[in-house]
Amino acid sequence: MTVPRLTGVRIENSSGPALVLGPSLGTSSTVLWARAVALLAPHFSILSVDIPGHGESPAATESFTVGELADAVVATAADAGFEHFFYAGVSLGGQIALELALRHPERVDAVSIICSSAKVGQADAWHERAATVRAQGSAVMVAGSASRWFAPGFIEEQPEHAGALLNSLAHADDNSYALCCEALAASDIRDRLPQLAVPTLALWGELDGVIPPVEARAVAEGVQQGTGIEIAGAAHLAPIERPEAVADALLGFFRKGTTDA
Repeated sequence: MTVPRLTGVRIENSSGPALVLGPSLGTSSTVLWARAVALLAPHFSILSVDIPGHGESPAATESFTVGELADAVVATAADAGFEHFFYAGVSLGGQIALELALRHPERVDAVSIICSSAKVGQADAWHERAATVRAQGSAVMVAGSASRWFAPGFIEEQPEHAGALLNSLAHADDNSYALCCEALAASDIRDRLPQLAVPTLALWGELDGVIPPVEARAVAEGVQQGTGIEIAGAAHLAPIERPEAVADALLGFFRKGTTDA
């Protein structure tokens, strides 16, 4: 296992506190958060960080854990000048949020998991997906993801945004995607939730068929300082589907930790 190298895209707002954004598996952070960032940028200095082999981040050649992804986020944030920051991440990015709060509580002022849980999916299914992608390429996941990621009607209503996300999946590095699957297979934070003292916001999509809302709600109830909010009309990629609701929830929650937001 090793800490991978990640790349972040900085959106400068010198008057606002630092906010790091993380993506879901198969997506580019800047694409997934594009609509919400337009609403968040007036309040925060934002760094969108990609997972290995996705978006701007280089491909990985060695295996890693979700905890090591959190270590990599801290290093990437430090390179951008963010010594303390808020963090919000979707799905795999939400697992990274929990690991950040557990491994680096002195660096994160508050975190948000979005359409995520303390244990995402089953290990056997992740290993099977990793093998499929290594054999056939990440593009094989596009059709299934199009049906799982979005609420009914979103692709028709927002073809540009949906297409950009599916394109980022098709162009993800195959081995890096598989390594992320294997990291998710090994990740289970459920027993450690009571140790998590960093303020934590769990957001879940009303229509999310990937992460059952009850699992996201369990995070809010299991940590020491948890809050849970449902995002109406969203499926699995809430920041692109319901950007106003997600931005409002994050602003309201993170404002509790700063007077500058």
